[in-house]
Amino acid sequence: MNKIFKNKTAIVLFAGPAVILFTVVLFIPICMSIYYSFCDYSTATRAYTFIGLKNYTDLLQDQTMRTALKNSLFFLVFSCVSQLIMGLLLAGLLTNIKKGRNFFKNVIYLPCVLSSAALGLLWMFIFSEKLGINNLLKQVGIKGPLWMSDINGFIILPMWVIAFVALWQYVGQSMMLYMAQISGIDKSLYEASYIDGCSKVQSFRYITLPLIKPMVGTAMSLNAIGSLKFFDLIFNMTDENALNHELDVLATHLYRQAFKFTKYGYASAIGVILIILCLVATAVINKLFKVDTYEM
Repeated sequence: MNKIFKNKTAIVLFAGPAVILFTVVLFIPICMSIYYSFCDYSTATRAYTFIGLKNYTDLLQDQTMRTALKNSLFFLVFSCVSQLIMGLLLAGLLTNIKKGRNFFKNVIYLPCVLSSAALGLLWMFIFSEKLGINNLLKQVGIKGPLWMSDINGFIILPMWVIAFVALWQYVGQSMMLYMAQISGIDKSLYEASYIDGCSKVQSFRYITLPLIKPMVGTAMSLNAIGSLKFFDLIFNMTDENALNHELDVLATHLYRQAFKFTKYGYASAIGVILIILCLVATAVINKLFKVDTYEM
């Protein structure tokens, strides 16, 4: 391995394709978006005119942008906290059962690999005011809530509904990451703890949690980035013009500004804000879940 690292030709051959792909697919488009965010795009002349910080100052006065930012931050907090708790709980439970482990693991992980567009349409019918859950409640004389149209509260009910659907769909990803890390812990550590009189809950707290801390940070970073760029379920479960854009998040607002109103410079500014939020969230999570080295 050391010989390979000293061989510059091998380094170029192995790392070159990844660097080229990263540069073409990610780095160059990000740099172009940052430049376009300072420009005004004209659909008539197909030219970009440099306008400085105007797009960013317009964002400060955009009520829909404030709503989208609030909803995205809500998804960020809800996703990180709920998937951390549920993912650890499910991973801990499935790790300690022998019969049916693979069945339950596959069932919980299955929504992750299904089409978000199809799931969005499915849940839209389930939470319809006249179909699904409300229809079942009506059979027993209960009037169901307006799942997708109630706008009362700081965080409106439709956002809670979509957040729980997202938790149901993606919690399997966090669970699998935690289970993979737990499976790598030396079983002798648990046996020693049981000999010392620890219960399974205490072993999980004092052995499992510290040793999977690096994976917790990784999973939360993925959850944070995924929640900030959340788009597909909201786009499919809601009407884009419903409730005066109260259901918008940053990704849907960006999509509408770019592809419906052709305001590419303004949309690029939203994209830059989204990138900054992803970087800040990742930095904070990495700081909170600083990787420690343990000898096992």
